[in-house]
Amino acid sequence: MFGFNLPISPQYIIPPVTLAIIATLLMLFDMRDTLEFHRQLISEGQIWRIWSSQYIHTNWMHLVLNLVGILFIWVLHAEHTSIRRYFTHVLLLGLWTGLGIWLFCPDIRVYTGLSGLLHGIIVWGALKDIQMKEPTGMLLFLGIGGKLAWEQYAGPSAEVGNLIDSRVAIESHLIGAIGGLLLAIPLLKSNHNSVS
Repeated sequence: MFGFNLPISPQYIIPPVTLAIIATLLMLFDMRDTLEFHRQLISEGQIWRIWSSQYIHTNWMHLVLNLVGILFIWVLHAEHTSIRRYFTHVLLLGLWTGLGIWLFCPDIRVYTGLSGLLHGIIVWGALKDIQMKEPTGMLLFLGIGGKLAWEQYAGPSAEVGNLIDSRVAIESHLIGAIGGLLLAIPLLKSNHNSVS
């Protein structure tokens, strides 16, 4: 009726549904104490927390907000990716975000959540839109850039922080977005080569 086709092929549905199920199961089985980013425990050798913390959440509202992000990305960009690329991005951006927090955000003692890596996936998708000459690509890229700039200027949202029972780690959003830019370098190169 509206001329809007959702990407419902299994290759487009399996990746986001799998990510959502994993995050939900980790919440259901209360794996936070074992998997969250905890700076002191990481320094004592529990280095898996750098990566595993990206897939767990502080509470159910935190999880729901990130599930909405997964849904948003699926609607916008599912057709830009394959199962393999999706999981490669999720794994690499999770590791990138965790390492970025570890190295550059010493004030963050505890961290959880998908939002950093989701920002990276959105940035990659916006640049893929631009490469494919989709008119919404530049709007989305500028929109996410504006959101990140506002967060860095205004600080974390107290309202969202109350919902998720934690300070919003806006640093992770910026780190994840930079990771998305780096993942998009091949797109930018191929776009440049096609113009040359």
